[in-house]
Amino acid sequence: MSWQPPLTHDVSDVDRWVPEVAKNPRRSPFERDRARIVHSSALRRLGAKTQVLAPSTDDFVRTRLTHSLEVAQVGRELAKQLGCDPDVVDTACLAHDLGHPPFGHNGEAALAEVAEDAGGFEGNAQTLRILTRLEPKIFRSDGRCVGLNLTRASLDASAKYPWRRIDAPRRKDGRRSRKFGVYEDDLAVFSWLREGAPEGASCLEAQVMDLADDVAYCVHDVEDAVVGWRIDLEDLTTLAGQQRVVDQVRDWYDPAESDDELGAALQRLLGLRDWVNSYDGTRADLARVKDMTSQLIGRFSGAAVDATRAVHGNGELGRYDARLEVPAGTRAEIAVLKGIAALYVMAPRENEPVYRNQRRVVRDLVHVILERPEAVLEPAFLTDYREAADDAARLRVAVDQVASLTDLSALAWHARLIRPVG
Repeated sequence: MSWQPPLTHDVSDVDRWVPEVAKNPRRSPFERDRARIVHSSALRRLGAKTQVLAPSTDDFVRTRLTHSLEVAQVGRELAKQLGCDPDVVDTACLAHDLGHPPFGHNGEAALAEVAEDAGGFEGNAQTLRILTRLEPKIFRSDGRCVGLNLTRASLDASAKYPWRRIDAPRRKDGRRSRKFGVYEDDLAVFSWLREGAPEGASCLEAQVMDLADDVAYCVHDVEDAVVGWRIDLEDLTTLAGQQRVVDQVRDWYDPAESDDELGAALQRLLGLRDWVNSYDGTRADLARVKDMTSQLIGRFSGAAVDATRAVHGNGELGRYDARLEVPAGTRAEIAVLKGIAALYVMAPRENEPVYRNQRRVVRDLVHVILERPEAVLEPAFLTDYREAADDAARLRVAVDQVASLTDLSALAWHARLIRPVG
């Protein structure tokens, strides 16, 4: 029997930008999408890209790849409980960080700076570019690569920020968000994948992916920091330490919840039976940390499922017929976990020499590519460079090349082409 789309999907959800004939009619289009991500070179490269701490820091910390696998596991379980297609959510979760450059958000900030004249840089917009242009799999009849040629539903689920840079929503201070999901020269495929979608709205599967990312990100970053002895667990029990966490959340993330709500959320977490108040590195303590991680993931996921089911009932949900409901208290708890990681791990490193050097490596590589494209660019990117219509398009190719590199290859390129960094 041939696969049939579930009731939550329209027949156009399985369309591909370039039509294909399915080789195995018993296999769902969404299963094929997931397989294409799993076998992509872009996903493999995430194994040597920084999540929060560099892969070379120690053998325990997460990389972008292990983070993506964990996001996919959380997202798939959420999808099953909510009645939306697990393969669509799984695909979006595996794909969500493909566009991140070497050195994590540090590298992203450097590329955003140097790419300003080409429309900026954003990891999510770069993900769409990889899925629909850069990852070699399917070509049009005119010879243009269309990336993995995923279904409309899977591409839409991967669109975490479904708007252009100039259309980004405004924050409370009136400035536009720095987050966006498409560059101007990728608008054709973006318009195609968003056909019929409400303007600026994410589908349910994208919302599930986004929550899974937040849950995995905040919980696992704290876990890595505890095991790496980077969090002062005793300081967290003091009023002064707790206020510093709230201040960090406000400074870095500025969520909708008030400071009082954030403080109450932190108190709830610290009061949980499974919260780890001390850590000595023994197997018993490692097990306690892992148990805390599991309990927090279950706490946040369960709250969202219960709230969503309370609004939308117990049937199958998908696409634009439902929204994911996340209670305000849960959002506040996720935010303060992010704040803990930011306060003790991410903020202190901002001005460390190694992180300044990483930003310099990224900037230097873009500049040397523009100076010597024929000698530096890999063949695939060199073809793009030769076909580029103007300086902005050539700059975008240079950014594409650097964004594709891993932490280690970026350092090796810099040492070979310029000089070692101190």
